[in-house]
Amino acid sequence: MKLTGERPMQGETPDSLLALHAAGYREVRERMGQGRFLDVGCGLGDESVGFTGEDRFVVGVDYDAETAATAVGVHGGAGLRTECADGSMLGLRSDSFDNVCSSHLIEHFTEPQHHVREVARVLAPEGSAFFLTPNEPADFENPYHVFLFTRESLRAMLEEHFAEVEIWGLEGNEVVLEDFATRRAMAEKMLRLDPFGLRHKLPRKAFVWLHATGRRVAYRFTNTDQTGGASGITEDDLFLGPESDITDQTLVLFAVCRKPLV
Repeated sequence: MKLTGERPMQGETPDSLLALHAAGYREVRERMGQGRFLDVGCGLGDESVGFTGEDRFVVGVDYDAETAATAVGVHGGAGLRTECADGSMLGLRSDSFDNVCSSHLIEHFTEPQHHVREVARVLAPEGSAFFLTPNEPADFENPYHVFLFTRESLRAMLEEHFAEVEIWGLEGNEVVLEDFATRRAMAEKMLRLDPFGLRHKLPRKAFVWLHATGRRVAYRFTNTDQTGGASGITEDDLFLGPESDITDQTLVLFAVCRKPLV
């Protein structure tokens, strides 16, 4: 699977980012009920498979056919099923899942309300939906992230589709925050090579290619101390805090939604 920096990949993606995703899924597991589970934007399924069990039917959805096939090829034996579909047009029956997770996906849609509506549609009336997305003030420049949220704007969009919405902040301890600050400084150093912002004038495909190439170069220089567990950062270094404590340093917004309005 080609490294772009967006899909978490063991041994390639920095430990802090893997820990960020793992901690988010951990919090989903602690708040979900039993029954049918849908992971929209499952990627390679490394986290989705953690929800499988004798009493749970688990389906992962990814827009890329090769990725969905790889996920089921690796984790199908553990009970993971996958579907290739667009997260804004799910080919699934309404009210068909007791729990739905959208982890680091909503920010990839230019019109994310369609994705939220689809999650609400396939969710059972008494089920729970979980949305995880970068907190806009804390996010790096990323051409894949085309619609970023503050806690206020995320709540406003979700309340159009769910009667109950809780917002939490996924926070990092000092070690995690230092790691993110270091990587942000590296990114800003690379961006200074383009002082006139010419990258934004490129066709989107060229901008995305440039960004992915830059990440691969950066990871090559940092993968000795930031990947494969070398950093020592794990999901235990991240925790949820209440909405009232969310600041510009909060890394991820974590929403729990119930009672779909469909």
